[in-house]
Amino acid sequence: MTTPYYLVEEAKLRRNLALIKDVADRAGVEIILAFKAFALWKTFPIFREYIHHTTASSPDEARLAFEEFGSPAHTYSPAYTERDFPEILRCSSHITFNSLSQFHRFAPTSNFQLSTFNFPSFGLRVNPEYSEIETELYNPCAPGSRFGVLAEDLPAQLPTGLEGFHIHCHCESGADAFARTLVHIVNKFEPWFPQLKWINFGGGHLMTRADYDVELLVRTLQDFRRRYPHLRVILEPGSAFAWQTGPLVASVVDIVENHGIKTAILDVSFTCHMPDCLEMPYYPEVRGAKYLTPSSLNPQPSTLNCYRLGGNSCLSGDYMGSWQFPQPLAIGDEVIFEDMIHYTTVKTTMFNGVHHPSIALRRLDGTIELLREYHYEDYRDRMD
Repeated sequence: MTTPYYLVEEAKLRRNLALIKDVADRAGVEIILAFKAFALWKTFPIFREYIHHTTASSPDEARLAFEEFGSPAHTYSPAYTERDFPEILRCSSHITFNSLSQFHRFAPTSNFQLSTFNFPSFGLRVNPEYSEIETELYNPCAPGSRFGVLAEDLPAQLPTGLEGFHIHCHCESGADAFARTLVHIVNKFEPWFPQLKWINFGGGHLMTRADYDVELLVRTLQDFRRRYPHLRVILEPGSAFAWQTGPLVASVVDIVENHGIKTAILDVSFTCHMPDCLEMPYYPEVRGAKYLTPSSLNPQPSTLNCYRLGGNSCLSGDYMGSWQFPQPLAIGDEVIFEDMIHYTTVKTTMFNGVHHPSIALRRLDGTIELLREYHYEDYRDRMD
């Protein structure tokens, strides 16, 4: 195939799905797919063999769930609008509000649309004011967060029609972090549990990571369900589904040198295709290469076959480095970024007119199926 492209490995995807289904079955909970991390709809037939629902955060995601996944979405958004809410209502089985004011604004209007829409179950996002996420950018429970209602701001009697709580406070976290966080959740919100039908513990449960304590997660969930048997428990991870299921494959298109710093310019872009690398930042694993930590005095280690990797956009900061390769890079060589399916595929942009990478699926028999490639019209139509 012509680079750049994402390559999803069906065998690895099914491995993750089987593990997630096993956790859900043994713990007696429902685990659903968060589109914000993975939304490759041509793989949904595979997903439907293991899970039944998905979670959305916008009208388009909700429609994707309803029309392409084949079941209404569990939808949450920081704020709904009059323009979008009818579509949210049409495509959702569960709708979570970020504030009581949003609930009071939109829930009553739903009663007038029962002839047109299925009536969903309404929930409220609450904030336990506790999270072990170290990166502030990804911490929804940081002081001053715009996400969720604090326990001190909840009325003793919830408004009629509120049936669930949604709580999200993890990011690629372990089962031990969830177990500790659950103590805070119960301490804060247990008084309202008798009024609820369901509780959604959000995403960030990275149960498919190799060192994740799956048994601790299952025991923790089983114990919670024994204590509160009337509550339907939902988890909605994103990364866990597509974790380590495939790479982003790029090629070297040029090599430039400036003050002793060699940069391999690729046909991908960090700002367009791997924005998390610049936002966090974190350094992706490059197949066959070793990441070297530069210093302020030595921005590129004087090591054999050491290169910055540069993107093919006009943003000056569209690069990362430095990596040492086993041999000198040459124009046309492939550079493979590992584990680039979760989040990366959904965050890809066309900034600067740079195309999205193509998307391919390696089937179980080893054949590669091209799911999508992008052309001028895709960029042009975004500017309409």
